[in-house]
Amino acid sequence: MGESFHLVYLSLGTNLGNREENMRRALRQLSLCVGPLERVSSFIETEPWGFQSSHRFLNACCSLRTGLSPMALLEATQRIERELGRKEKSINGVYHDRLIDIDILYYDNLRLTTPRLTIPHPHIHEREFVMKPLRQILRQQ
Repeated sequence: MGESFHLVYLSLGTNLGNREENMRRALRQLSLCVGPLERVSSFIETEPWGFQSSHRFLNACCSLRTGLSPMALLEATQRIERELGRKEKSINGVYHDRLIDIDILYYDNLRLTTPRLTIPHPHIHEREFVMKPLRQILRQQ
């Protein structure tokens, strides 16, 4: 079996419905469909970023190992978002409330820029709601 596994870091966010349950369901689906979870940060509550809303977010980061390619990983995370009730990512580039959002932060040391996927995620360092849980799981190594 020549299958290699890749270390992936993901960011998760939710600000609608039962946020803790949304996060738990997304993490469970990731472990079943993408690969075993290695580390999961605590859930942190944050203000919306890039748009106005009265609904606060729960955010977290996780790391896992996967045999999926970057594009297959993107397809899997988007399928999980849809299964959990997410309708669209953004509307004309404008962010909005969401049941779940799963972003690929890192995939090994890969640098990738395509119309559908950029790795590392281009906005990681602008977003404290990503950096805080990411630092937490990086310290666990």
